[in-house]
Amino acid sequence: MSSESIQDERVRALNDAPQRRGRYVLYWMQAAQREAYNHALEYAVGEANRLRQPVAAVFGLTPDYPEANERHYAFMLEGLAETRAALADRGIQLAVLVDSPERAAAALAGDASLLVVDVGYTRHQVAWRARAAEAAGCRTVQVETDVVVPVETVSDKPEYAAATIRAKIHRHLKRFLVPLRRRPVRRDSLGLRLGGTDLSDVGAVLARLPIDRKVGRVTGCPAGTAAAERRLDDFIGEKLADYPDARARPELDVQSHMSPYLHFGQISPLRIALKVRAARAPRKAREAYLEQLIVRRELSANFVYYEDRYDEFACLPDWARNTLAVHRKDRRDPLYALDDLEGAATHDRYWNAAQREMTETGSMHNTMRMYWGKKILQWCLSPQVAFRVALELNNRYELDGRGPNAFAGVAWCFGKHDRPWPERDIFGKVRYMNAAGLERKYDMGAYLRRVDALTE
Repeated sequence: MSSESIQDERVRALNDAPQRRGRYVLYWMQAAQREAYNHALEYAVGEANRLRQPVAAVFGLTPDYPEANERHYAFMLEGLAETRAALADRGIQLAVLVDSPERAAAALAGDASLLVVDVGYTRHQVAWRARAAEAAGCRTVQVETDVVVPVETVSDKPEYAAATIRAKIHRHLKRFLVPLRRRPVRRDSLGLRLGGTDLSDVGAVLARLPIDRKVGRVTGCPAGTAAAERRLDDFIGEKLADYPDARARPELDVQSHMSPYLHFGQISPLRIALKVRAARAPRKAREAYLEQLIVRRELSANFVYYEDRYDEFACLPDWARNTLAVHRKDRRDPLYALDDLEGAATHDRYWNAAQREMTETGSMHNTMRMYWGKKILQWCLSPQVAFRVALELNNRYELDGRGPNAFAGVAWCFGKHDRPWPERDIFGKVRYMNAAGLERKYDMGAYLRRVDALTE
């Protein structure tokens, strides 16, 4: 297969409706909020060229996205404004409609020959696409562009751990880790009257939306594809070589910070993987980063896609739920309420710093996120309460919350995608972490100073 092709496994029809003769091919942009390296967009452009029609694009801006707040909407809208301009440069009009996404897509699908949409893995994303396909009245096609290897190509079941999915991904990696050709747009859609919201003033759009404003936007993390590309280039040039040995050290921050951009689809994982693979860095460094970007991230997509209860305590493996049940009544001292945790008001200065890092910046170093989740398990009344609290705080403050990585990351703290460890109080056989371990491995004083500098 040519490196310019969109692999057949990425494409799936969502209904049996025929392709008809409409005014345009409609690309429903929802998860992949970018112009560059977007398989769904390029598929739509190819189909439109074949039909000698323009491509129109639509985005459904729902004010009640589950657990989203002003922090998430601001980042998303700033990226969308850039994407809308980039699409216009290619002759593609993007209509941003304030409506539930499936209704926004259906509203413009009435004049479409074909409806093309990207892939979403959470239950409401899947439901949106199913309802839109039913209401569209034309053939609806889904094209996967949020992962390097399509989820269903890798596996037809929820995988136990990275160890069980790694070989399955690598079996297909050579065929999917190839460049995506940017196709010429033969007919533009800029003159179509599609309606929608003007994104030239993101602040004004935010002010009009009836959204949760309890958590404000962050500074220091500019949104959009251009910002993501700059951060990626800086990471490759300055940090990638040190990644294998230093990525776990919270005081050093040798991370790419691609997660928010990946979450909102502002940069392609394929684009990142190709740039890292071509980087002038040691092979060990490139492989270590690609393990996280592809194997670990796509394990999260597998988890959410195949596990209906991905946001519930019931998603944990039997061994984890059983061992936590055995230790459910173990003495917990101290106990912290949600307000104490949210306000970083615990006795543990490392945990408080991690919480502050998240609330102020919208992200947390991965080592500290693991420690953070483990301590919530230790400090809450029950494992079930701890699971709910950890997920609520993560989804409220993390820019990349409410997606596969968030759900899998929180569940990992409680035993998902992990193995049994030596038994101890409260945790049972679930992996344990403590402050002494952090101090033994890392310069935690430097981490505290780094967080102080970030949050001043």
